[in-house]
Amino acid sequence: MLRHYYISDDLADLKVIESELEGKGLTTPQLHILSEADADVERYHLNAIESVLKKDVVHSTEVGAVIGLLSAALVLSVAYLFEWHLSPVGWVPFGFLAVVLLGFCTWEGGLIGIQLPNYQFKRFQKLLREGYHVFFVDVEESQQDALHDVVEQHPRLRLAGTGEARPLWVVRGQDRFREFMKTMP
Repeated sequence: MLRHYYISDDLADLKVIESELEGKGLTTPQLHILSEADADVERYHLNAIESVLKKDVVHSTEVGAVIGLLSAALVLSVAYLFEWHLSPVGWVPFGFLAVVLLGFCTWEGGLIGIQLPNYQFKRFQKLLREGYHVFFVDVEESQQDALHDVVEQHPRLRLAGTGEARPLWVVRGQDRFREFMKTMP
């Protein structure tokens, strides 16, 4: 899947575009609005990006976990190389320290991420502060033409680039979850 980013200053037009894309077979989990005007996005019933995803929590937590894994591996390697594990205490303190380092680095990465904008959206921060909205669409190869046809009819919508999309299995899982929730009593 590929993500297409568009810039607009008109939420009413974005609502029309969203409806047209859904009419062409795209689903709600494929369409998102990134905006600082959350109340206006809600008023138009647009699919706003979740607040937690506006921040870099997930990415920074992953980076912290990698640093934690490397730190844990370093502790265990040093204990092995210097044969400290052969002492009467064995591996227990080194294993415990490795687990603590992994947990601390992962936690700290998440805390740092709360303070940062999502790495995928950093390039739009200035536009968002100026009152623009970022509309992004995750499309499969077979949906490219439908997206192009709809976007072509809306001259106020400006292409702002492409990027990494969510995996198809995530989008399909969200589709199935929405359908399941509709069938619930």
